[in-house]
Amino acid sequence: MTAPSKSRLAYDWIKQRIADGSYSPGYRLVLGQIAQELGVSAVPVREAVRLLEAEGLVTFERNVGAQVAMVDETEYQHTMQALALVEGYAAALSAPLCAPESLARAREINAELTSCLDHFEPNRFTALNREFHEALFTHCPNPHVLDLVHRGWNRLSALRTSTFSFVPGRAHESVREHEQILDLVARGAPALEVELAVREHRLATLRAFLDHKENPCDSALTPGRSGGRSRR
Repeated sequence: MTAPSKSRLAYDWIKQRIADGSYSPGYRLVLGQIAQELGVSAVPVREAVRLLEAEGLVTFERNVGAQVAMVDETEYQHTMQALALVEGYAAALSAPLCAPESLARAREINAELTSCLDHFEPNRFTALNREFHEALFTHCPNPHVLDLVHRGWNRLSALRTSTFSFVPGRAHESVREHEQILDLVARGAPALEVELAVREHRLATLRAFLDHKENPCDSALTPGRSGGRSRR
């Protein structure tokens, strides 16, 4: 089998980092630095970037250079709104079927999320956050609703964004809301109460993102310094 070309290796390497969030939207791709990391010249890296640009994953601007394509804000908003509805309902259906060990595991995940706050890593926080939410809706007995939830999460992954990258202060609010949701499930709260809590949690994250887009300097807060600013 023929070994992949250097440009192909560079292409796969960069694309993987875009996919896993290491290179987030707006991240500037410094060709020389990437070439050094890969042990190749800048030529194959440049070719790889051109391929990624053709796929819409990378943009190139004069005097700026290559950077990871920004999030489609409208698509993100629509996805989050839809996910708020279906995930809230899925969590409400799942709650009565959540065994004590599942609830305990969800609390463990949220504790890990809390431990991430002091030395904030958006990618790790986002991965743990998805694991936490899966624990909430995984017991949903309606396979069609569950499929819609998974589709929503997959669309978010395809958009390659994490609100926590833009607004790290939202992470503190998020883990507190997680605990409130878990308390509702633990005490057997009415299904509608669980559904609305999960829905509001999702919409609060969307509002944080939209607030940041409108006021990037005001809302790009460091963890622990949200200042109690309303997201409503």
